[in-house]
Amino acid sequence: MSVRYVIIGAGAVGGVVGGRLAEAGHEVVLVARGAHHDALRDHGLRLRVPEGEPTLHIPVVDGPDALGELRPDDVLVLAVKTQDTEAALRAWGPAPVAGGGTAAERLPLVCAQNGVESQRLALRLFRRVYGVCVWLPCTYVEPGVVSAAGTPLTGILHLGRHPHGTDETARLIAADLEKSHFEAPVVPDVARWQYAKLLANLGNAVEALTGPVAGEEATGLLRRVQEEGAAVLEAAGIAYASPEEQRAVRGDKVTLVPLDGVPRGGGSSWQSLARGTGTIESDYLNGEIALLGRLHGVPTPLNELLQHLAGTFARERRKPGSMPVAELVRRADEAAARTDG
Repeated sequence: MSVRYVIIGAGAVGGVVGGRLAEAGHEVVLVARGAHHDALRDHGLRLRVPEGEPTLHIPVVDGPDALGELRPDDVLVLAVKTQDTEAALRAWGPAPVAGGGTAAERLPLVCAQNGVESQRLALRLFRRVYGVCVWLPCTYVEPGVVSAAGTPLTGILHLGRHPHGTDETARLIAADLEKSHFEAPVVPDVARWQYAKLLANLGNAVEALTGPVAGEEATGLLRRVQEEGAAVLEAAGIAYASPEEQRAVRGDKVTLVPLDGVPRGGGSSWQSLARGTGTIESDYLNGEIALLGRLHGVPTPLNELLQHLAGTFARERRKPGSMPVAELVRRADEAAARTDG
């Protein structure tokens, strides 16, 4: 069965996934806003990857009204930042599907996002929700341009039903992804991979605040932040893939190479600050650990601090990397000491 992929949020992740699917011959519609939408409409999507820089002319809309009636074989891929999830769900859930019913009632929704909250929000509205553990180094370069520096694979996308299980739809989507420069293992316990990725993403705020995590001070702080997160997951009884298991699956399948014309930047949180969006996903990364800590009686002073500081940087539109590492470590030590006291 041939499907059409509607990529809701064609930024870094959505643009790369949609671009790679289109490049491989799959039917794709991109959903974007503002200058990015206009650039995609007028000039196409420029996809900067190790083997070249194709320009892909993919249909683009700014919302469900512009697309019109959805098809029964559409797959919705949600790739907005988690802080934008609820608005996207409210917009697309009621969208009509040919033959009757709505998207929320009839269509699969694939959450290709960091953290674990979006799929929980989605399941309130959509009957068929799929989670993805997104291992995909990519960058929104400028309106109309995204990049992904991984080779020989662009990324690894573990995929499964939410809250658990697999089905034929997951296998169909995975097969299309695997024809499009991705590895896409279909697993019954995708949340286990997502929680492992969550631990890794706890460092996004450190990078956004202080720049690339390097040197003894920064790496030491990152280790403490992740240890705090692991303690919370253990207290909550939440399983996650071990670092050894992750390394065994990933191996050297996604090796980063320099790309001409693509500035060296950081991860998704760093990019949010660099673009001055005014929002950041730390509430759903470090904030997820803070939430679980409060539910299970585990102090989380380091993740609470990072959540607060990253949110402040976003609201005040401060530049990424503008806090000295020593200053962040000092504040972290103070926060930990207050908790211990």
